[in-house]
Amino acid sequence: MAYGLAEGLRKTRIRLGGKRRARAVVVGTFGNHFIMNEALEKIRELGLKFEVQKDHIVTIQLGKNTKELAEKVRGIIRDHYGYVEPL
Repeated sequence: MAYGLAEGLRKTRIRLGGKRRARAVVVGTFGNHFIMNEALEKIRELGLKFEVQKDHIVTIQLGKNTKELAEKVRGIIRDHYGYVEPL
């Protein structure tokens, strides 16, 4: 019996670190870097992480309360004449 239990454990894989969840991301595109910097200041005030890619593309990572934060971020991007890419 002990050998059978050890055989079963040898075949199973245990993943440490918990489940990996898909992260909510908003992608925005701006016309120039002046408007982009103004929008990033407001996004920084919300305490969100973001990455700036070339050609004025910004990916903003959302945490909890994604629906509320997503609407706020979309509003900020649209107020600064940016384009929010649908995901």
